[in-house]
Amino acid sequence: MQYDFLFELALILAITKAFGLFSRKIQLPQVVGALFAGILLGPAILGIIQPSIVMTVLAEVGVILLMFSAGLETDLKQLRGSVKTSLVVALLGVVLPLAGGFAIAHFFGMDLLKSIFIGVILTATSVSITAETLQEMGKLNTRAGTVILGAAVIDDILGIILLSMIISLGDGGLQLMTIGLTFAKICVFFVLALACGFGAYKLFKLLSQKYGKKRRLSIFGLAFCFLLAYVAERFGVADITGAYFAGLALCSCKAEEYIQEKNTVLSYMFFSPIFFVSVGMMTSFEGLNKNTILFAVILLVVAILTKFLGCGFGAWLCKYSKRECAQIGSGMISRGEVAIIVAAKGMVIGLMDLDLFSSIIIVVVITTLITPVFLKLAFKKSE
Repeated sequence: MQYDFLFELALILAITKAFGLFSRKIQLPQVVGALFAGILLGPAILGIIQPSIVMTVLAEVGVILLMFSAGLETDLKQLRGSVKTSLVVALLGVVLPLAGGFAIAHFFGMDLLKSIFIGVILTATSVSITAETLQEMGKLNTRAGTVILGAAVIDDILGIILLSMIISLGDGGLQLMTIGLTFAKICVFFVLALACGFGAYKLFKLLSQKYGKKRRLSIFGLAFCFLLAYVAERFGVADITGAYFAGLALCSCKAEEYIQEKNTVLSYMFFSPIFFVSVGMMTSFEGLNKNTILFAVILLVVAILTKFLGCGFGAWLCKYSKRECAQIGSGMISRGEVAIIVAAKGMVIGLMDLDLFSSIIIVVVITTLITPVFLKLAFKKSE
């Protein structure tokens, strides 16, 4: 029916809130309840809501708003002070999962190229769930929270370069021109992002001084967020990276609290629940058998340990406390939509079949579900 999506939206908003409240009652982040709502409503269990273009678009807007909000709440001074740590954490958070994924795939008899590709999938980090969880707990601006967000941006860049390399190999050889072009586009984007960010900061600072708290500021801020997200995608960088940079540009413009307030209402009431449900709906049991389930279980353990230990060890090398290392390691576990996108690319170039894709979906969903729980435990212990 033409208007069935209205019923689906009503169901998503009501069920995610109900599950979120239940999660909070049992001392878990509300994000966990929202993700379980997606699993329940989606194809894996009840099948009431099926993936659609409308849901995909709304979910994408939801994750963009989440990252814009994370950028607005970032402390720039603290971020500048943690650049070195973020780089070390990101590097070790890529190297260990790459090696672990390769080793497991090779053990299961996959060829060299497919084994490397599995490793590349495990290097992905989806920070959107982590950002929402930290925001909910009021820990986004801690030293650990700042490092997680910074490392995730660097992780995204490294992941794009690795993906371009594996696609080149899949096309018949390592094409240095393709990799060089990808790297050049990333560099151009960051130069543009810095220039646009500085210009936007000056403009919004001037507007806030002239008009004070006016709704036009929040609308212009949201427009800037979508523009930078679009530019990021055009240059081969994830749109959430562009949205995060848009938030960073405006986080010290004197109107950031007002822009954040309006953005939070829009995100919290409508777009974020749809995003969380869409992640839960990724769960699928198609193409599963004993062998793929065993592979998924072992890959899941490797996916958790390599990110947790790799990123945590990176923070330890930079003289962070053991508790902060545990917090940073926990925050980098989630693979989310980033790993799904990489796996989908593998389907296109013939490095991924349905059985393998189902195993990856299980790993993605479970790492996404446990990340808020791990974060809650890591920060609760520190308190």
